[in-house]
Amino acid sequence: MSSQPPEPKAASAVPPTVLSGFQQFTSQDAFSSDSLHPFASNPEENLSALRKLLEIANQAALSLNAQSTLPLSNPKLLSLYRQQTQISHAVQEADQNVRHIVSSLRKRVNIMYGEDIPLERTQLPAWFLKRLLDWGTSAGMEAFNDPERDGHSTVVLGGKVLVVDIDFSVDRTDPGRPIVDVATCKTSYAIPNSSATTSTGNSVSLDGFLADAIHAFLREVQKDDDKRDSVEAARLGGLLSDHLRYLMKLDHLALSEGEGGLRWFNFIDRMSIEVEKLASSEAEAICRQESGVKVPLDIFLVRSHALPLPYLTTPSISFLTYLSPLAYLHLLRTGPASSVDTAHLPKLDVSFPHLRDALTSHPRPIGATYATLVLSPTAPPAYHADSMSMSALDTRSSSSLVPSAAEMEHVFPAAREAQGPQGQQFTWVLDFTDGGKCLGVVMSQSRMREIELVVNPFSGMDHIENVQTPSFVTSSWVNLLVRLNSQNSLSPERYTALYTSPTSAHPPLQLRLTTPNEPGFVLEAVPVRTLKEVWSILEIVREQCWLNEALRSCPWIPEGLGLDLTNESPDDATVTDEDLQAVLKGTIQPRSIPVNVSLPSASTTDPLFGSTDMDAFALGPPSTAARRARIVMTTPERPPISGLVEIAVAFDPGRARGVAVDVVGAMGVDLRVDVLEEVCRRGGLFGLPGRVWKKAHEAL
Repeated sequence: MSSQPPEPKAASAVPPTVLSGFQQFTSQDAFSSDSLHPFASNPEENLSALRKLLEIANQAALSLNAQSTLPLSNPKLLSLYRQQTQISHAVQEADQNVRHIVSSLRKRVNIMYGEDIPLERTQLPAWFLKRLLDWGTSAGMEAFNDPERDGHSTVVLGGKVLVVDIDFSVDRTDPGRPIVDVATCKTSYAIPNSSATTSTGNSVSLDGFLADAIHAFLREVQKDDDKRDSVEAARLGGLLSDHLRYLMKLDHLALSEGEGGLRWFNFIDRMSIEVEKLASSEAEAICRQESGVKVPLDIFLVRSHALPLPYLTTPSISFLTYLSPLAYLHLLRTGPASSVDTAHLPKLDVSFPHLRDALTSHPRPIGATYATLVLSPTAPPAYHADSMSMSALDTRSSSSLVPSAAEMEHVFPAAREAQGPQGQQFTWVLDFTDGGKCLGVVMSQSRMREIELVVNPFSGMDHIENVQTPSFVTSSWVNLLVRLNSQNSLSPERYTALYTSPTSAHPPLQLRLTTPNEPGFVLEAVPVRTLKEVWSILEIVREQCWLNEALRSCPWIPEGLGLDLTNESPDDATVTDEDLQAVLKGTIQPRSIPVNVSLPSASTTDPLFGSTDMDAFALGPPSTAARRARIVMTTPERPPISGLVEIAVAFDPGRARGVAVDVVGAMGVDLRVDVLEEVCRRGGLFGLPGRVWKKAHEAL
């Protein structure tokens, strides 16, 4: 009887060896740690990889059971098997390393070659028109170009439903430097073989969006040679190409749906008009409360719904969710001295053109969080198959500025009713990564559960509690936030930072942060069906962003890894009577003030018995009042008083400045809460203990 194992069939998908079957799962990118939850950009990648691993394990078990019955008593044969295994392992490892390097190079973000701009300026018009035709063709459009006549040239890009008609002006006043610009851009769409009254239309906003994208590319490629950036031109050209591809998705869906398919194009415009009117009403309500003419943008974002920005980065609608104090200050200082208000837009202290230019600048501004509603080429989740309306369950609004906002509802076109090319399915998602160009939002586990309850009220992510956190997931969401943009893999329990007053009003504050024992995840994309779901999700994200940006305002380092942060040498050992009296009276100036910082986690219900109050019988997310994000700081009382001063800062959209400050202790100190809240609004949250210390010593 032969001792050789049976050869696999040629048509079988079984790996040739057990080693090669498992070797593919040992690569560095076999399992992505960023896709361990359903709200990642590609949550199905890890799931399919785990299914394949289980299949390989079953096949390996069958193969090993079959091999165990063979009489392997020949020492030479065993030696050859061992040698063959070592050679196969080396070959597989080398092949795996090469594949990993190639895959990493292909997946690089923001790495591109420069645009091949002709050196001869006279060739720019013809080169640009050819590039535009190539982008349209690659997106699946039919492209036509009329020859230049009387300084004008026309390009027509058409799908089955959508037609884009662009007229360019060519200024040849200087024959050696012709200048191309967009004269007009008009989009139109019509369903073939349908009535003209119900199946035709156009979008003025889409016209302006495409014209601006083309104009930005032309402005970059027609700069002087010493100022022109070919890489930036390639980036702008890639964005324009992506816009055309996205419009072709809508074109395929509208065509496959037939009569009424134009809703894929016009529902964004209709919804944008209503949400902009709501934003204006909320801004007027804040103006009446504060007796002002214009609303500060940062206060508007924390007290009202997210600010709608149609056609910001894609042919869809984006929602500005949060701005850090530093980002808001930068917008104020770089904005124009005067601006013209638009009638249908909210009156804010930052003009909309300046805000749009800042948000779409490259690289993306730090401290700005916005999400975009886009169609994603992924199958809808299983719970989306239930068409029952859940408008009463998916509402999580903390804004009461406009009572009629609760009645506003928009159900997005159901992508499951129509399919794209080759039967491809699409899902509406709320994207926080700008199409994969940036990182998502670090979220705590409790707030991820809240998002799950919004999109699927009858499920919830309760199963996460019983799953052991993998070794490559940090033990606390704060660790994930601190090391998100660094190579540090440590997960300490405490961090330290030194907060110094810009005006030296108080001694440096030695901050000591204890990380909450709650895992974290990176939120990237959430499947949504209605506008109420979008608003509820953005309110949860806004609260988390307030915590994240507050923590990012200090340079945290793991406790025990840094040197003396005060960088001061010890004073002279000689102590005078005046020093002793200053210590007894509490007037001595300390080198630093110790401050303990904690982040209380949201209260969770008992998984066995549920909540003890009537909220346990309510459907949907529980009340938000008990789950406000809070930062608690404790510092010693001024000598000779013993005890601690506790300063709690909570995110509260109902307050005038979006935060609520509560001070426990500090006996005999006159503190104005409104002043402390204004300090938090301007980014000085961690400086509150220093202000309390200063007030206490002024009262002596």
